[in-house]
Amino acid sequence: MGFGPYYFVKHLPLYELITHEFINTFVKKGSCYALTYNTNIDEDNTVALLPNGKLILSLDKDTYEETGLQGRPSQYSGRKTMRFIVSIDLMDLSSNLDSKKYKRVSWAFKEKKPLKFDFLLAWHQTGAEGSTMMSYFSGYGIQEHQPKIALSTTPDLRCPVLRSGLLGGEPEAACSAHELFDWLGAVFSHADLNNEPYNFVSTYCCPQPSAVVAQASLCSVTGFLLPERICVLLEQLCRYFDEPKLAPWVTLSVQGFADSPVSWRESEHGFQKGGEHLYNFVIFNNRDYWLQMAVGADDDCPP
Repeated sequence: MGFGPYYFVKHLPLYELITHEFINTFVKKGSCYALTYNTNIDEDNTVALLPNGKLILSLDKDTYEETGLQGRPSQYSGRKTMRFIVSIDLMDLSSNLDSKKYKRVSWAFKEKKPLKFDFLLAWHQTGAEGSTMMSYFSGYGIQEHQPKIALSTTPDLRCPVLRSGLLGGEPEAACSAHELFDWLGAVFSHADLNNEPYNFVSTYCCPQPSAVVAQASLCSVTGFLLPERICVLLEQLCRYFDEPKLAPWVTLSVQGFADSPVSWRESEHGFQKGGEHLYNFVIFNNRDYWLQMAVGADDDCPP
């Protein structure tokens, strides 16, 4: 339960995220995150607020033209540009409320093209009251949610043999990082790893060399999770090896939202076939670690 709450607000006007009060209360005093909920990045208008104060809008052509804001064509539009990306720096915007820029953006969201979305919201500030966001958006029927945690164990699981110093693997000695990545995907999907002839769903089997472990634990946490809280979990996993353990390694995989307008930092994110963007830490019992990052076809490579 140490992940902390996140919030869901229905039909929230986009204008509320650019008010001076909101920026001063949340954006400038901590890390504030927002993401449109139940919107499809390749069909709908989507919005994300990043902790650096950037408001990123992915808009269809008609909405973009109606707002009158400056942006750039989406790099995943195809031959005919049907989607545009608008980036608004809220820190810069709030520095002068009498500027033409603030008045133009405010007019666009409040009068010219009032946009409303269902939003997921979260805010991180050390020592801050968790109820601050609840009271701020009380007029919009805000709901507080806790991440869902599911724990399962798998007996006699065949796992790839890894060596921290052999990232590319070595025949008959250790599997590669890429082979581990595929294996993790199969485990997370609860696929059979036996490659039985009667199995028409999956022909995948564990890479070699491998070893059978008596019991493996899989903990899944689902929700709007903040990087600050994921870092705490990563630190806890590193402490797992403070005392000698039979386990040679543990992993932490983080999946991004498939329909987020950004993936890493401010890089534009597209859906293509699956909307994948994720990273995975492998922590070894000698305190070495691997970091793997992956994206789908409609994405820039991670930094």
